[in-house]
Amino acid sequence: MDVELTPLPGIGFRRMFTTDAGLRIGVVTHHAGGRRELVYPDGDDPDATRSITLERDEAVALAGLLGLLDVTVTVTGPDARTTTPPAGG
Repeated sequence: MDVELTPLPGIGFRRMFTTDAGLRIGVVTHHAGGRRELVYPDGDDPDATRSITLERDEAVALAGLLGLLDVTVTVTGPDARTTTPPAGG
């Protein structure tokens, strides 16, 4: 699966992918405060999107519900860092 990473200057970055069913879905991660927005299409207009804003703890809870707490995320570029969730979920 290809995940598109788009820098959003002054905001953070967006990761998007297309599901097997053809739905575009992604996450905007803000530099300040660690806020995340789950973004997805709004109707048939490919440029219209809706979002659900998640604070960091809410995003971690959602990842847990999806069974993803063992994922390691690597960000490349000037702010490169690797984060690993705490052991034991």
